[in-house]
Amino acid sequence: MRFIIVFSFFILLAAKNFSQAPLVDNLGYKGGSIKGIKKISPAIHFIAMGDWGRNGENYQKEVAAGMGKAAHDLDASFVVATGDNFYPYGVQSTRDYHWISSFEQIYTAQSLHVKWYPVLGNHDYASNPDAEVEYSAISSRWTMPSRYYSKSFNMNDTSASLLMLFIDTDPIEKEMRGQKHDPVKYPEGAVAKQKQWIEETLASSNAKWKIVVGHHPAYTGGWRNQSKDVANIKTFLEPLFDKYGVDVYLAGHEHHLEHTKPAGHKTHHIISGAASEARPTKLHPDGGTFAAATQGFATFSVSKDQVLVQFIEYTDKILHETIIRK
Repeated sequence: MRFIIVFSFFILLAAKNFSQAPLVDNLGYKGGSIKGIKKISPAIHFIAMGDWGRNGENYQKEVAAGMGKAAHDLDASFVVATGDNFYPYGVQSTRDYHWISSFEQIYTAQSLHVKWYPVLGNHDYASNPDAEVEYSAISSRWTMPSRYYSKSFNMNDTSASLLMLFIDTDPIEKEMRGQKHDPVKYPEGAVAKQKQWIEETLASSNAKWKIVVGHHPAYTGGWRNQSKDVANIKTFLEPLFDKYGVDVYLAGHEHHLEHTKPAGHKTHHIISGAASEARPTKLHPDGGTFAAATQGFATFSVSKDQVLVQFIEYTDKILHETIIRK
């Protein structure tokens, strides 16, 4: 009898720990959601955040909590990380404690235990960028098959599809800057090879929506707005975006939230690089529609005819929304 009572106690404890509390008052659930968040259906929903791994500091924990709520509200399928995943020097190996202190122990919400699709940032290159690729073999959610890669997504009950390219912009920036090559982090010929892959992947796709994710922005109202490096990234990427009809370029590097739609170009430029630290910013003079110098993240809902982007502050406040239409 004593065994049965103890066993029953642990069953109840397990049920409590593994059950998911209902959320989303505005979507028909009870309590604890992001007030006013919008959900379109059918759609592919995901969270976009960047510049984040600081052992929980600089509001990283608060942003992570909001991400968990939004991911539950939207039933998000995955998370996109726009680079600079671990500060200040990336990770040494798959056993680096950063994996625990900046990732596993921070993004604990059940709704965030989905696939994570990261790109590398300049801080990730400071140590061992390939360790972030190798962690994919250990983690059930960290999904980074190589330094750059692509993923295709189909909507269940429509013919619409989404192609996402996750590119490696740090070598591109180095190349455009004229930096000397090295055999491991920045081998000669790697940028040309990646560019060929970008072109071939975009050209061969019939996807209705094309989103490219990279670390370095091509447009920014932040403190790098006059940087030669930003101009170089724009020179490298924008002709490819124009040629192959890229709908959205999603970046980080700048520690703020921003949306810019440059005149004469199809591509919308979204910055979500404020998942822990925030810096001053302003509207970009060429098509800037939103900029916020605060910690937070963005949500994407990709439907057949539109992409809904919502920018959410670490306080769970929705700062701005924009709709990108075909």
